[in-house]
Amino acid sequence: MSLTRRQFAALAASITVLPGMAVAQAPDYRLMMLDILSGDPGLFFPALEHIKQRGKPDMAAGLIQSMRFSNGSNADIVETLKTITGADPGDDWFDWMLWQEANPQVRPHPSFINFKRETMLRIDPNFDDFLKRRYIAPDKMRIRLEEITWGGVRKDGIPSLDNPKLTAAAQATYMRDDDLVFGVSINGDARAYPLRIMGWHEMFNETIGGVPVALAYCTLCGSGILFETKVKGLARPLVFGSSGFLYRSNKLMFDRQTNSLWNQFTGRPVVGPLVDSGITLKQRPVVITTWKAWRDRNPSTKILSLDTGHRRDYGSGVVYSEYFGSNDLMFPTNVDQRRHKQKDYVFGIRQFGGAKAWPLKSFMGGRVLNDGMGNTNLLLIGDEKARSVRAYERGNLTFAVKSGKLTSDDSRVWRATEDALISGDTRLPRVAGHVAYWFAWNGYLGAESELYNG
Repeated sequence: MSLTRRQFAALAASITVLPGMAVAQAPDYRLMMLDILSGDPGLFFPALEHIKQRGKPDMAAGLIQSMRFSNGSNADIVETLKTITGADPGDDWFDWMLWQEANPQVRPHPSFINFKRETMLRIDPNFDDFLKRRYIAPDKMRIRLEEITWGGVRKDGIPSLDNPKLTAAAQATYMRDDDLVFGVSINGDARAYPLRIMGWHEMFNETIGGVPVALAYCTLCGSGILFETKVKGLARPLVFGSSGFLYRSNKLMFDRQTNSLWNQFTGRPVVGPLVDSGITLKQRPVVITTWKAWRDRNPSTKILSLDTGHRRDYGSGVVYSEYFGSNDLMFPTNVDQRRHKQKDYVFGIRQFGGAKAWPLKSFMGGRVLNDGMGNTNLLLIGDEKARSVRAYERGNLTFAVKSGKLTSDDSRVWRATEDALISGDTRLPRVAGHVAYWFAWNGYLGAESELYNG
């Protein structure tokens, strides 16, 4: 469960200096920030006045974090922020988080590390697994500490499903035909994971077709990415969970072996022991489609059971219904909306030495696209309504749908399977990709990604 702002402020007011928690550089500023968190007028206003008189923007990160949790006046915190930064982005935490993201040159005061750590540990002492001092110095991280945001739950507050129970398709009477599922097939082992269930868990760890994998589903980003978890150099496959933290409205997952934090979108460790490992998790193909469409294509499929070991409302259209039905984001991140709205869906591929995204609206009516990226020609088969896209290498062939059949320009008829395009003895391999909201794709890959404009 998450803490309310008032409950957090009460906890903050009770914080005491623990042995070894003070730092040599200006520990008084850490205490000042705790005074601001407390909301006690006798402490709150003198601390703000001192920071204002000092006049340096390096205290902005602490003040922005305080805006979210302090029981004091946010208007007075904002006035201090405006004074020390010379900026005026707005009057709430969301506005100032956007300003902070856009101004990486404003580096936090050294005391911010311990202030951040102490306040987060007041929410959940288990956050210490991720926020060890030796890992959260700026030169040790691949993301900015000031932009790590509490997502409203404690560690494992969104519980992963590890080797969950599955059931036969015929037994899945709880499913509606139009319910969306994540469809995965590896070495002939086909499985379906309903989004209405996965939205409550955001992660599964299991072995499919003999391959250890994890599906990392960031509901805020609209992206479910299937990663291989057997990594060269590690004795056992990685097992992942949800940390309770976000970065630019994207979940930070963690591996249970080392408690490193990982960027869900890139599959790379960003905080902790594995930061310098050079690991990037390999993606496997996954598709979002309707239960009926998946079942018709894969009649022997298994499907995730409602018996997850957790009590949740797994009904259709329940989890995150307001968020999915809104154009707004729940957490702050800057978005370039000149070409697409922030929650428009795209299908993205990161392979062949680059990245490329295709707006889902390009697949209206079940269109097929002959396109490519780098030196690789691709065929993409999609259905905007079902949020479904599959991509394949196509060699030098050009494809079209004629009389309901997929044909190539050499007059062959093809089958699009979960593994490959097949015609006779010829197989053209499937390419891993995933669907996401535009804000997430553009925020993490905008500078290096192509965008389909056909």
